[in-house]
Amino acid sequence: MYPKADEGAPLRAQAAAPPPPPPPATGFPMSGGGGGYYQAGGATAALAVQAQAPVAAWSTGLCDCFDDCSNCCVTCLCPCITFGQVAEIIDRGSTSCGTSGALYTLIMLLTGCQCVFSCFYRAKMRAQYGLQESPCADCCVHWCCEYCALCQEYRELKKRGFDMKLGWHANMERQGRTAATMPPQMHPGMTR
Repeated sequence: MYPKADEGAPLRAQAAAPPPPPPPATGFPMSGGGGGYYQAGGATAALAVQAQAPVAAWSTGLCDCFDDCSNCCVTCLCPCITFGQVAEIIDRGSTSCGTSGALYTLIMLLTGCQCVFSCFYRAKMRAQYGLQESPCADCCVHWCCEYCALCQEYRELKKRGFDMKLGWHANMERQGRTAATMPPQMHPGMTR
């Protein structure tokens, strides 16, 4: 008596709905492999981080250290300074140059494996700017050529308009932007 309902309608509507977006990535970025893998609290979660591969190449090569001789000399004599400057910009001012440099030095003195610590910053920098993982995995680059990797990261940030000697907050002021990590300005309460 009543017309028969189309039984395939719910299936077609379900198939046409877009998939839900992936959850936000948290934890340390892990290099290598094919997707967005993040280490979070001891468990590895494979996240489908946009299917787009990084397309930007590094502005200078890994062995172009002599393009900036002063930084090359500083990095050879005291790599903690270069690492601290790079880490402050990558962390967007949440850690200072001195803190990052001191932590790098402490890890170097206690374990001799500071390259494991610094490769996380290379991976974080690549994620921020969409850079290629070249010439090989981040940990391999820092393990084999620690000083060259630090110099390359320094030059990349410098070519992107950062004055590395100023730090994050002074660079934001110079560029006329407020730093994202600055707390909002509080207005005084009511007075008589």
